[in-house]
Amino acid sequence: MGTVRRFSFIECDADTVWAFVGAPERLHEWFPITSCRVEGNKRWIELAAGITFEEDIVTLDHDLRRFQYKIVNNPLITFHLGTVDVIPDGPNRCLLMYSTDMDPEVLALPIGGAAGVGIAKVKEMFDRK
Repeated sequence: MGTVRRFSFIECDADTVWAFVGAPERLHEWFPITSCRVEGNKRWIELAAGITFEEDIVTLDHDLRRFQYKIVNNPLITFHLGTVDVIPDGPNRCLLMYSTDMDPEVLALPIGGAAGVGIAKVKEMFDRK
């Protein structure tokens, strides 16, 4: 199983950051994908190359500030669990963390790279705002 984790401290309160990254339909605004669509507990994301992934939303916990999803119905991916956490670190600072567990493990690497890009974008958008 491949496991990657990316994180950054953001100089902004956890509730503000969570309101943005905790909205499954807004993923394309910060993660390097071209579009996403949400219907119930399902989400479909599209990459720039035109590849679409179907996902099941597993957890959307606003109290814990945790979002989890699984890529499903993909013949190449035998297991996937992605997790986004926003953890308060004082009144005006939080930790934004993205982790993924995946089989085949080599596919966790591009997701980790994309997560690093996405977290940097959120930091740029919210840091000290």
